[in-house]
Amino acid sequence: MSKPHVVVLGGGPAGVGAAYQLTRMDRAVVTLLEQHPTVGGNAGSFRVDDLCLDYGSHRLHHACDAEVLRDISSLLGDDLARRERHGRIRLRGRWLHFPLKPLDLFVHLDRRFAAGAALDMLGRFPPKRVAREETFASVLESSLGRTICQAFYFPYARKIWGRAPAELSAIQARRRVSAGTLTKLVGRVFGSRGSHFYYPKRGYGQISEAYAEAARAQGADLRLGWRVSRVRRVADGWEVDATRDAETVTVPADYVWSTIPLTVLAQVCEPAPPRQVLDAAGTIEYRAMTLVYLLLDVDQFRLTDAHYFPEMSVRMTRLSEPKNYFGLREPSGRTALCAEIPCAVGDEIWNMSDERLCDLVSDDLARVDLPLPGKPYRVLVRRLRQAYPVYLRGYEVPFAALDAWAGSLPGILTFGRQGLFAHDNTHHALYMAYCAVDCLGEGGFDHSKWAGYREIFSTHVVED
Repeated sequence: MSKPHVVVLGGGPAGVGAAYQLTRMDRAVVTLLEQHPTVGGNAGSFRVDDLCLDYGSHRLHHACDAEVLRDISSLLGDDLARRERHGRIRLRGRWLHFPLKPLDLFVHLDRRFAAGAALDMLGRFPPKRVAREETFASVLESSLGRTICQAFYFPYARKIWGRAPAELSAIQARRRVSAGTLTKLVGRVFGSRGSHFYYPKRGYGQISEAYAEAARAQGADLRLGWRVSRVRRVADGWEVDATRDAETVTVPADYVWSTIPLTVLAQVCEPAPPRQVLDAAGTIEYRAMTLVYLLLDVDQFRLTDAHYFPEMSVRMTRLSEPKNYFGLREPSGRTALCAEIPCAVGDEIWNMSDERLCDLVSDDLARVDLPLPGKPYRVLVRRLRQAYPVYLRGYEVPFAALDAWAGSLPGILTFGRQGLFAHDNTHHALYMAYCAVDCLGEGGFDHSKWAGYREIFSTHVVED
């Protein structure tokens, strides 16, 4: 019996992870189509002046599935380092170590803030019961207290998702805030959970690149630079059209495994989805991101790997220094900073010139007592259209319509961050890919097993 042909759409971690696992397990003939010339998607990397730069701040978290971590370690070898986290959060004008540490909190935490948080905790017993619709705001305020929410989580949410906390779904709180209760928060402070991470020597994109190289060595056909333009149902399966420049190719498939945005799949699929499904797709929102890279002619800017800025007066949400993630000393005399500024496609930030963005970041850094050592010798800007899913109140209804439509198509499977509209980490996306391959056997695809895995996916919580 011949192996089925699986066409994987998208070359992010979920896509290359699926291509690798399918070929390693000898489950299918694999063709992967990726619109960009490199793999990794938003979790990719690029090089400038011998500096490895990521699309924002990324790290492989300690919570990574054991099998996935073993494979990444095997693929990268000595290029994967285990590192202790050294981040900082600016809270009410004071810097705190992140992850939080007891002694640091005792020395640096604003006393009025500490008193307010303590009173909030005492006031929770017995808890107040109010009959109302749960939201991001209500879930966190009832579990963490007003002080912590008003000073940190709520302004940070407004910046990341561009919406008031009360407009966001309670699911956003449960999926995005890993320390979502005071008990968990205290456990984070006094425990060691989350104090380390893993990071590749040549940038975070090296993880996806290693998966892609191994998949190709095992026989997968990876076609980079090809944009999917049509996914068409035919009598004996599917045909996928992809374009590059003026050229179009048609790839036949027994299965189409899509890791591209579910909304995009709905737009390119033939026959087209019902009108109500297309209408549902139009209500799904993503938050964009403008990344501003400042290249400096110094060995190192700070010892910190990432700074977090919840204050509304600072446009950035996070500033990272990529060299610090692996502890690199080279290249000597050069380092880079990456400032993350959430925005909407077409807004003021999205359309701002490189020079003005450099001035904005420089002004922000001076405002928080992190002045640049001198003028950057180079400024780069990258823009991500779909950086974060936005879970508005009631988003579950249109997403369910889209998800049900995709699930009704024989041979179509959606997974990964974009495919399932999931605000998750790279290790979650890779786990989804491994689970998908586990469901494909000689008898076809086991949808019952996949439904069980989908239940597990719904419990995933983002690691900060």
